[in-house]
Amino acid sequence: MKFIIRTIIVLAILWIGLLLTGYGVLVGSNENAAGLGIQCKYLTAQGVSTAQYLHSDSGIIGLTNCPVLRKMAVVVDNG
Repeated sequence: MKFIIRTIIVLAILWIGLLLTGYGVLVGSNENAAGLGIQCKYLTAQGVSTAQYLHSDSGIIGLTNCPVLRKMAVVVDNG
């Protein structure tokens, strides 16, 4: 029972951290437009956000993979 309560407390602290900082965590990605673009989905405290990036396997033009963290445009507390 203590484990469940501690897990819930840790998740709540992480959610508040995401809410106040405005960052999102990568939850999924897929290639689109014949491999020229990559669509990344981020979990934020306010829901799921989608970002589109130019994609190349070499990384010379565009990204090879989605960034793990992404700063969202809307932040609840700019302090």
